[in-house]
Amino acid sequence: MCCQGVKQTRCLTIKKEVKVVNKIKRLLKRLGFPRWLHHFGPKTYEFYEHLVALITLIIKLFCKLSYRRTKHLLDLLGIGCPSKSALQYTANKLDSSFWKKILSATSGNSYLVALDSTGFSMENPSYYYLKRIDGKIPKIPVKLSCAFDTRKKKYRAAKVRVLPAHDVKDAESLLERSQPEIAVADKAYSSEKLYAFSEDNNILLMCPHKKGTFRGHCRKKMQKRFRTRIYHRRSIIESSFSSLKRKYGSSVSSKKASTIRTEVYGRLICHNLFYFIFRLLGQSLYKGNTYKSYLK
Repeated sequence: MCCQGVKQTRCLTIKKEVKVVNKIKRLLKRLGFPRWLHHFGPKTYEFYEHLVALITLIIKLFCKLSYRRTKHLLDLLGIGCPSKSALQYTANKLDSSFWKKILSATSGNSYLVALDSTGFSMENPSYYYLKRIDGKIPKIPVKLSCAFDTRKKKYRAAKVRVLPAHDVKDAESLLERSQPEIAVADKAYSSEKLYAFSEDNNILLMCPHKKGTFRGHCRKKMQKRFRTRIYHRRSIIESSFSSLKRKYGSSVSSKKASTIRTEVYGRLICHNLFYFIFRLLGQSLYKGNTYKSYLK
């Protein structure tokens, strides 16, 4: 009778695992993703099985490991993982629309966001030897523009560029995807076109006054509603960039534009996923706060 009971429990766990797999398949189908990652490929693994590679990518970024060492670590732990080349292929195949959906799903709705940009170096040399060689500091070609939720401390939207570009070029897409009620930014985002776009989408854009710029109906209208106390929330995104680079590094190891995008988006998703856990377990709860307040 004891053996029969063990067999029944094993059958129930297998059925539950199959149900979870079916839920993942239905979720991917609802999001519009195909069953197979490549239409003309060998069709060895389905797309949901490549999500193991996505989880592996998050582990890689969180632990600052390479693809080869990440696979070796998961093999030692007894977790099934694709090969090193399969992980690189999956990172190259996932497009920006996939990462945008994942980023918005991990952040939720936003009331006040801060816009800013930062850079990642494609090289990580030792500054101890830079003075001995030629003293040249490596350039920062990878640019990251973000919309950061200052209340939840999460990244709401992002745009990765390999070539340098002005900050205003990505501002409209960030505001359109984040859809806040208030947005704060520095003087680089003070543009009449961006003010008009914010007014059309019912967004209050707060930027400090730039010297020598007095024209524009939308600019004058927004400057009347400018509040210094709310604008000072912009400094939170500077702290978030510092935290992101200290935790996951200030340089990228990828070489292609698609894999660079995957690596940078993965770091932002790691921040959104682990922030709630670290905040809940690493700090004490204030008086009057409940667990529901942390979930907001």
